[in-house]
Amino acid sequence: MDSRLTNSEGAEVSAGEGVRVYGNSHGFIGGYPASQHAISCAVLGREGDAMQRDFWYTAARAPEWLESAAEVGRQAGRRTVARLGARRLSTRQVPVIFDPSTARGLIGHFVGAISGGSLYRRASFLVDHLDRQVFPAGFSISERPHLPGALGSTPFDGEGVATRDRELVVDGVLRGYVLSSYSARKLGMETTGNAGGVHNLCVAPGEKDLDELVADVGEGLLVTQLMGQGVNTVTGDYSRGASGFWIENGRIAYPVEEITIAGNLKEMLRHITAVGRDVDTRGSIRTGSLVVEGMTVAGE
Repeated sequence: MDSRLTNSEGAEVSAGEGVRVYGNSHGFIGGYPASQHAISCAVLGREGDAMQRDFWYTAARAPEWLESAAEVGRQAGRRTVARLGARRLSTRQVPVIFDPSTARGLIGHFVGAISGGSLYRRASFLVDHLDRQVFPAGFSISERPHLPGALGSTPFDGEGVATRDRELVVDGVLRGYVLSSYSARKLGMETTGNAGGVHNLCVAPGEKDLDELVADVGEGLLVTQLMGQGVNTVTGDYSRGASGFWIENGRIAYPVEEITIAGNLKEMLRHITAVGRDVDTRGSIRTGSLVVEGMTVAGE
């Protein structure tokens, strides 16, 4: 163990199993069993007077699909040590790589913008964008609610509407919204079976892993954590605190912290230049790393 790892905020193990049953006044009643298991660990590290904290977790439907407790601890330790000696950056405009955990949040903002509540209130930067180019050509997103063992799988939504496979984005073009029956009526459309959210939203992966994306970027920022709520879903303005790693000569150079990354979501989505094959399956949005060109990074 690295001597710079000084303490732990603890580890957690959880396991749950149950049956969800739903019925409504339209004559529907249905149910299905579901389970979820997870292991997490948070670790503290010190180098001189500076301290850092990071964590790792694993989650799955079955316990045998989890990473081992030892591996979760090792990953938490590696991530903490990697953050020691973090620096700040001067303001600049560079390509940004969102690792899978932060890329999931970026796609989540897109989902919020195409959700019925935002659309019928006209409180979205993607109002009236159906069948229009939103992402670059070649970028696709599908919904697969019946994937065996996936954490977002479900036979019906929160209103008892049957879920189904569908394509939300095809070759960069927005082909569908995320609607409940109420929001669909407000928009004069049909429900998409998304009361309660999306079910295994899958960003089509690319062919390169994270190391290859870093090499291709050459110089830029790898974001591994995001802080704050600086996202305006009406205008698409995006500004969030971030930490991660500075990239030089196609390699990780040093950790960075206390920086802000800013842009506009409409432009950010259109300027995604690559998707990694390092897909994170620990949630209802499944995506690899995303490379976004031309974001503003502000620090010192």
